[in-house]
Amino acid sequence: MTVEPLRGRIGGTRRASHRRDILSKWAFMLPAALLLAAVLAYPLLHTLRISFSTFDLASFSPTEWVGFANYAAALQNQTFQSSLIVTGVYLVLALPLQIVLGFGIAYLMNAGWRGRGLIRALFLIPMVVAPVVSGGIWKMILDPLWGVVDWFLGLFGVSAIDWFGNATISMVSIVLIDTWRSVPFVALIAAAALLALPKDVFEAAKVDGASWWHTLWSVSLPMLGPIIAATFVVRWLGAVKMFDIILATTNGGPGEATNVVNLFIYRQAFQLLKFSESSAMAVIVLVITTILTFVFLLGSKSLEDRL
Repeated sequence: MTVEPLRGRIGGTRRASHRRDILSKWAFMLPAALLLAAVLAYPLLHTLRISFSTFDLASFSPTEWVGFANYAAALQNQTFQSSLIVTGVYLVLALPLQIVLGFGIAYLMNAGWRGRGLIRALFLIPMVVAPVVSGGIWKMILDPLWGVVDWFLGLFGVSAIDWFGNATISMVSIVLIDTWRSVPFVALIAAAALLALPKDVFEAAKVDGASWWHTLWSVSLPMLGPIIAATFVVRWLGAVKMFDIILATTNGGPGEATNVVNLFIYRQAFQLLKFSESSAMAVIVLVITTILTFVFLLGSKSLEDRL
């Protein structure tokens, strides 16, 4: 047998094996993909249909096609614009704080000290508490009349703080409550990432006389760069859906200080019954979220390739 027919037969065998491998993977993925498409596709398509139509409350269904009229009305709604800005302020304050605290706490918990196992277990409790419950608990804790925090501050002569009645402090309170809930999740991912780092690199840094700060800054952080970026994307997708905690604490107030976009859309749809306009707002938020998520994923991939 000559060399060329033999190469052709080997190449054909490899291509057939590759096709079988792809088909087997799709065979395993197809049931889950179909189920996911069925669960997600209908609500999304129905929301799109409502956003381009008028909505008849009598039949509770979309009727006349109006094109982009609902989108124009949504974009001209000043309260909707304000809610987008409020959501952006919340994200800018909350996400960096949660990422820094999560990875910092994970680094401390991975150090060798007695009792860290118990602290790890207790630290995960806020993560499993429902957001509405978290909001209700913290609303009682921060109550200016009966709350524990203001009582404790009063022992040092600090006057009572209206945590949810002041426009500036209310947003800070929301960020702190969400940080209390979300930092354990970030720390859990960070702790797993730290345990997966190669030990020989740290041993080499120790032999070279590097301090813990130089080891953290020059060894740990560069290797954790892709994990930090990926964790940021995951937390971004969770934080952009902020709704429950604000509903249980400030209900969007005072004024519009904590009126995030999801809470505003909820009110437009289920309190004012403006389903067409609220659907258009939901689609706009989905598009903005998708674009920003794509940008963050590109940044994460670029950082991973660079490192």
